[in-house]
Amino acid sequence: MSVITIERKVLEKNDQIAQKNRDDFDANKVFTINVVSSPGSGKTSILERTIERLKGKLIISVIEGDVQTDNDARRISALDVPAVQIVTNGGCHLEARLVRDALENVDLDKTQLLVIENVGNLVCPANYDLGEAHKVVVVSTTEGDDKPVKYPNMFRNSSVLIINKIDLVPYLNCNVETLKKNALQINPSLKIFETSCTTGEGIDEWCSWLESHVVK
Repeated sequence: MSVITIERKVLEKNDQIAQKNRDDFDANKVFTINVVSSPGSGKTSILERTIERLKGKLIISVIEGDVQTDNDARRISALDVPAVQIVTNGGCHLEARLVRDALENVDLDKTQLLVIENVGNLVCPANYDLGEAHKVVVVSTTEGDDKPVKYPNMFRNSSVLIINKIDLVPYLNCNVETLKKNALQINPSLKIFETSCTTGEGIDEWCSWLESHVVK
């Protein structure tokens, strides 16, 4: 019982800070997404393709979360987009407090779209609100079609599902229709995109969805 009580207190504190983040985003008309996935799904590659298509149309800032290294932040910075790196030093997820600290280095007045790329993990990030408008869960076809069944809480708490590496389906034992069916059984409201960062398939549709939610 004490463990449950401690966990509840931790989440309550996180939610309070997340609401402060959300208030700041709303006050500055910043559309914020929290991108989550297991390691290797292609989150950063999707973000790179997204920036390539939307740069010049939207003002984008990025917060990168990783257990170690600033590799992903350097990849994003190379596209001339402001990127702030959070290194968790072993922590398996971002928390609202870490995002709030990172916001000290983000110019919300000059940001329309803020992308928070979370640590690669389909468990803990599901429980932590960062103040985002939407959680976006990315699953690659290389992971198989049963990820929603194995990690239902993440799919239940997300608004958007991106099925990435769709170009590899002919070479894999992954049924995309089964993957979608599994996800929609858990969360019938999921908006689903099928993408390939190699061929560009589905990226335009994903970017159009983002544009439609940004206040210009």
